[in-house]
Amino acid sequence: MVKKLFISGGCSFTLGNELSDDVDGKTPSRKSWAYRLYEQTKYIGADVDFVSTATGGSGNSGIARRVFNAIKQGQNDIKHPIEAVVVMWSFKSRYDWAMPRNKNLEETRWATISPWDATIGDKQRHNLLAGSEVQQYQWKRRQKIMQEVGVSPFAEAIYKHAANDYHETYLSWKSIIWLQDVLEKHKIPFLFTLADNSLFYAELEHLRNQDSLLEGLCSEIDFTKWFSFGERNMGFNQWATLNEYEKGTTHPLDDAHEDAVKLMLPQFIKLTGKNFHLK
Repeated sequence: MVKKLFISGGCSFTLGNELSDDVDGKTPSRKSWAYRLYEQTKYIGADVDFVSTATGGSGNSGIARRVFNAIKQGQNDIKHPIEAVVVMWSFKSRYDWAMPRNKNLEETRWATISPWDATIGDKQRHNLLAGSEVQQYQWKRRQKIMQEVGVSPFAEAIYKHAANDYHETYLSWKSIIWLQDVLEKHKIPFLFTLADNSLFYAELEHLRNQDSLLEGLCSEIDFTKWFSFGERNMGFNQWATLNEYEKGTTHPLDDAHEDAVKLMLPQFIKLTGKNFHLK
């Protein structure tokens, strides 16, 4: 039997940072919402492998790029059909940049850049990570690498001179539409959701209302293929906070992921056409 692939994409909320089986963010958690959805495929006897492309700190361009690579590798290199793709989109203020080649960059090329990589994010990073020695150590190690490969001064320049909410919205929505169109072209079932609704809203105002370009881009997104955790595209992290689920330093813990899947499963079944059942 040819194995199928179940591909997940996202940032640390999908990778499963701080969950009970997390090992310093090095391997995908089996307690995450994505893996829990994948587990449901076992109830129909399908021979399916779990492929996680999630990376801590990833922005939406990087999420789309990694999922696309996994799809093409599955189709072209190992000839595996794709059972389903699930993606939790992240914060739009993060960038995915092709840098001059360096062995310490992702695939020797790619760098994820966030406000925390620049002095503009120092205060927020310090406050959020103050209670976790592990995450502080991980961040210091990342900072050292970013400085060595030349990403740090570039990040400073981006967030000082070029970064702005409008451009980040444009880049994120364009990445979402690109991946959506790829999945639909290849007739791959998929479910999109999000970590935080700042991807679409500034307080109560929808970002599509800024001009005709963003209005047009937003109209291309097929929201029938999405799961929202509440009104105005509420994200997973917001929902977990609102419902007072236990959190680690910066992430909801096991119970939030488990209960999130119970909410997501009906939409997942509808979009995949599979009669999955929770344990």
